[in-house]
Amino acid sequence: MARVVFDNATRIYPGNTEPSVDKLNLEIEDGEFLVLVGPSGCGKSTSLRMLAGLEDVNGGRILIGDRDVTDVPPKDRDIAMVFQNYALYPHMTVRENMGFALKIAKVPKDQINKRVEEAAAMLDLDEYLDRKPKALSGGQRQRVAMGRAIVRKPQVFLMDEPLSNLDAKLRVQTRTQIAKLQHELGVTTLYVTHDQTEALTMGDRIAVLKDGLLQQVGTPRDLYETPANSFVAGFIGSPSMNMGTFHIQDGVAKLGPATIPLSKETLDAVTPEDDGKIIIGFRPEHMRVVNDAPDTATIPIKVGIVEELGSDAFVYGTLFGAEGELSSGPDSDKDAHDQLIVRVPPRTAPPAGEVMHVQIEPGKQHNFSASTTMRLPG
Repeated sequence: MARVVFDNATRIYPGNTEPSVDKLNLEIEDGEFLVLVGPSGCGKSTSLRMLAGLEDVNGGRILIGDRDVTDVPPKDRDIAMVFQNYALYPHMTVRENMGFALKIAKVPKDQINKRVEEAAAMLDLDEYLDRKPKALSGGQRQRVAMGRAIVRKPQVFLMDEPLSNLDAKLRVQTRTQIAKLQHELGVTTLYVTHDQTEALTMGDRIAVLKDGLLQQVGTPRDLYETPANSFVAGFIGSPSMNMGTFHIQDGVAKLGPATIPLSKETLDAVTPEDDGKIIIGFRPEHMRVVNDAPDTATIPIKVGIVEELGSDAFVYGTLFGAEGELSSGPDSDKDAHDQLIVRVPPRTAPPAGEVMHVQIEPGKQHNFSASTTMRLPG
């Protein structure tokens, strides 16, 4: 097992002036399961391929254990990869696919069989060892790909969106199997995904990338409860956090008829560059409905659609009296500016067209600088 270090690692593709990965500084502890997450084109797969030796490193270095592997060929890095498309040999059986790398390394046949059968037992593939990939389901093929990596007993596992080709139910089942298996094996793992739900449920820690720059590293709870900036806040969590750019007036944040109190600590952190504005975020589950005569400090929401999910219900609506004015800053989804989401108990949501008043639960408000988008205290 080994610790992995990205030390100012940079990748600039030929013909580009901007780096796809810019001075990445990231440490993955020995035996840790770290998930690298971000939107398409953020540099997460490039980072993984740099560690694998499949992409050149134009600046900085990469270490596995105490060894600088920046210029070491992929075959000499003692890593094993699991790909999105399984990459199995169709003419080989499951047994032959899983043991192929060991065969190339001239490991004795009896040892290959032993390691393949041990991995097959862990992955519930015993009865499929003599089948070929075309006779397997998508989930079984992915487990074969996992088995092929396991039998090599590498220092580091690299997984590049391995669940993308599976259906929703199988994806949930397989992600729990992978997380359980990694903890049993204790192999240092870098797992790349664009799915923040996978990141939250699988990783010991999560690293968020945007435009090749590392935004935040921490435990799933850290990123969910104390996002470092408005991008991380909006990206982590499903449904995503509600966010809007409010105007500061007389010590409170206002947008149309919506009023949100601000603490002295937050107000003191606002700078002249913020131009009297502040980005405020609040998660759907951290809102409480005000049933009595609305208080002055409420957020009125005109109900659009209600999703009943059995144990919960989600109200999708707009800011009543300020339709089209809700703006979430430079990192937000341009198509979601005007939408607010509130989680309510099942069968309690008002009908479409009605206006409901909500308040943010104490301590659950997230404040960000309008100029830098970085987190503000309070």
